Amino acid sequence: MKILRIAGATVNQTPIDWENNLGNIRSAIAKAEREGAELICFPELTITGYGCEDLFLSEWLAETAKQKLLSLAPLSGHLTICIGLPIRVEGVTYNGMAVLQHGKISGISLKQNLPGDGIHYEPRWFSPWKSGEVIQLHWDGLDIPAGDLIYHCGNISFAFEICEDAWRSKRPAEEFCKRGVDLILNPSASHFAFGKNLIREKIVVESSEKFQCAFMMVNQLGNEAGKVIYDGDILLALKGKLLLRNPRLSFHSFVVQVADINFNDDMEANPEPDSFETKNDEFTQAASLALFDYLRKSKALGYTLSLSGGADSSCCAVLVSEAVNRASDELGWKSFTEKLPLIFGGDSVLPSNLKEAVGKVLLCAYQSTVNSSPETSASASNLAQSLGSRYFSWSIDDQVDANIRTIQEALGRDLNWSQDDIALQNIQARSRSPIIWLMTNATKTILLTTSNRSEGDVGYATMDGDTSGSLAPLAGIDKPFILQWLKWAEKSLGYQGLESVNQLTPTAELRPLDSAQSDEKDLMPYTVLVDIEREAILKRQSPVQVYEALRPNHTNHTLLKSYIIRFFRLWSANQWKRERLAPSFHFDELNVDPRSWCRFPIVSGSFSEEIKLLEAHQ
Repeated sequence: MKILRIAGATVNQTPIDWENNLGNIRSAIAKAEREGAELICFPELTITGYGCEDLFLSEWLAETAKQKLLSLAPLSGHLTICIGLPIRVEGVTYNGMAVLQHGKISGISLKQNLPGDGIHYEPRWFSPWKSGEVIQLHWDGLDIPAGDLIYHCGNISFAFEICEDAWRSKRPAEEFCKRGVDLILNPSASHFAFGKNLIREKIVVESSEKFQCAFMMVNQLGNEAGKVIYDGDILLALKGKLLLRNPRLSFHSFVVQVADINFNDDMEANPEPDSFETKNDEFTQAASLALFDYLRKSKALGYTLSLSGGADSSCCAVLVSEAVNRASDELGWKSFTEKLPLIFGGDSVLPSNLKEAVGKVLLCAYQSTVNSSPETSASASNLAQSLGSRYFSWSIDDQVDANIRTIQEALGRDLNWSQDDIALQNIQARSRSPIIWLMTNATKTILLTTSNRSEGDVGYATMDGDTSGSLAPLAGIDKPFILQWLKWAEKSLGYQGLESVNQLTPTAELRPLDSAQSDEKDLMPYTVLVDIEREAILKRQSPVQVYEALRPNHTNHTLLKSYIIRFFRLWSANQWKRERLAPSFHFDELNVDPRSWCRFPIVSGSFSEEIKLLEAHQ
């Protein structure tokens, strides 16, 4: 009989945090042993963390990882341990999966396909291994085979497709199948994006059917290094049937799932349902986990937010509240507070409810000017009170007036709205920045900036003003999604403090109130902006191609052309802003962060010829 009790272990690692990483690994191994597992598989690059970036090019990182691997080998007396780390061979770095058995290293498989699209930069750090090649490593007197290997656990043969290896049309599994491998392991660091879990699940099921084997994918967990979120999913299928699906996006430091595989029997598919029913559910959990991990790993004392009462800042506030809510609910108050010792460690009494905990984690301030409305003031105050956050309110008119007087004296003229519209708007946003930064520094917290992706597309933000902050939770998400999510959060999550927020028209409130300023008047309808973004940025279409794609859904073609032209001109002119936006989380299939997805020249021809072609296009 071919039977194997297998464990998948997802772990929340941090780049070069050796104590944390080894602690999670050892705890997961101990749990797998208690549950009688014969083999445990971790994600790729588990020992170092996946997000080490250019550190992978150094000699010392791989050497340290090697020493950590050797320290883990004794744990494999009765358990086969599969774990990822970078491997340096003659000055070249490879992405490897080591197999520990009987107290020693049986071999190291090396990744053959490297992702270099979207947010991935693996070809910068790693070299791909050639199919079929095997070498001998000489480590501290040990001879260790490395390369394209097959292993055995009892009478079960197994091999690896490391993450991207399983996403290509030409796969290592093709050769493994010919060699009669029973089990293929896919250790991954596959980033979160809406609905991507369904793609992973399809790969697992279809691979197990195509290769007539068992196929397990084990993914990284949490906000590992600041920007990228990992689902932490563990998926197992046998000959076309999904046997195991674990709850995703956990707040735990590690999760171990154990399953028995009978390779001779026709096993019944009985996986748990997916954790999240809608895109809103998925976003809330992913953003909450990202904020919680960012806070605890940065060792700050909480978050500070300039709460305008509008959609974006209110969304940030609610997401911090949800991070506290969901983490404490899953972990329990004791474990939750232990993960944030700098915030809760000095308290002899743990928080007893959500509001008390949010009050420790979130600080909000409403910074008004003469152009702020009573409606946004009430909206900010009501929301902060309903969440339980610390809340302050002050006017910045004196600072704005002082700055304006200085420039008027320098120029020898008065500034006015007809001639100096942008300057007078921006000075208000910029005058808020030094004060909220002072509050942030004084409280040793993290300043959240509220820019969203739609604003990032067209530069609809004041640099060093409303972009001020060290983290931008919403910069990877579009404005229409945020607006509908707020309404959903009010009804489905019970945030009654959002009622007044959801009644407001999105506006910067930087012009005099009688101008009735609104974001969509300044730009274009947000839904149109998102449609243009998808064609122009995600699909990389020219202005004429964007127009042809969107024209069937618009009756006013002249107006549509004007929106497309405005988008491309603003996109080109504002690349310098996108270069300076605070780090953001990746949620969607695209983002506009040039450091992680979309690179564009700061100075360019601004689509001049392409726009002329669109203007002349019939």
